[in-house]
Amino acid sequence: MQGITDNDTAPVVGGPSRTTDPPLLIVAHGSRDPRHPATVALLAERMRTLRPDLTVRVCHLEFNLPGVAQALSGLYGAGERRVIAVPLLLTRAFHAKTDIPGVLAEEVRGLPGLRVEQADVLGPDLLLRAAMTRRLHEAGLSPAHHAETGVVLAAAGSSDPEAIAVIAETAREWRRAEGWCAVRPAFASACPPTTADAVRALRAEGVRRVAVAPYVIAPGRLPDRILRGAEEAGADVVAPVLGDAPELARLLLSRYDAALARRVPRARRVGGRPVRGGAPGRLASVVRRYG
Repeated sequence: MQGITDNDTAPVVGGPSRTTDPPLLIVAHGSRDPRHPATVALLAERMRTLRPDLTVRVCHLEFNLPGVAQALSGLYGAGERRVIAVPLLLTRAFHAKTDIPGVLAEEVRGLPGLRVEQADVLGPDLLLRAAMTRRLHEAGLSPAHHAETGVVLAAAGSSDPEAIAVIAETAREWRRAEGWCAVRPAFASACPPTTADAVRALRAEGVRRVAVAPYVIAPGRLPDRILRGAEEAGADVVAPVLGDAPELARLLLSRYDAALARRVPRARRVGGRPVRGGAPGRLASVVRRYG
């Protein structure tokens, strides 16, 4: 589990669990770009197709409806007393460590008996690499050309060193797994290099074919910046965003299942020791109140 506590405990707020599987609540960031919530909705629908017996709901931190408060209130009103929140995030940075745990803890205060558990973020995972590879093939890159292709792994960007390190490691693992001649990370914001700079660097090294793989889930301002950088620098192939890729849907369900399998009582220790990456005092008060 990530966000409120460490990987050995479940971030928990609230009371007794139900005997049936709790709903899965996708927590997306949200965007002013209407393509973003539309893509998240398609992804949620794919998940419902894969797991028709599971209640899957979507909420957004900002810009789009329903918000976190509305989603939790709706589930609570329907009789749910346990919810597993799965962040629609590829790296464990500010939103996963601080934003989402804080919002969940705040919103559950007015819903006595509700327990919310935050699952792990999505990355890193081999399913994400598989989805990016498939997206590149869909964009016209032949599997036979991997060895002569340099790939720019274009992420949104973060000021969090842990998130940047994970992107770099993802690039290394993806190169080894798929046999690319090179994989270079790039970022649309917060840190260098840009997508255009990474494409030019590969060209300068003599790479014959350069492809750009956006390591982002839905369209929006930063993905558009990645696309402009790829076009500006003359990339040969540019993949679409991950979108409602079946690999991504399976990964979200996998994170849900992992959270569901956690031994929830262990999370009650969260109030008694320092917590990495969250707001320990705030969460501890909610656990004591409703636990």
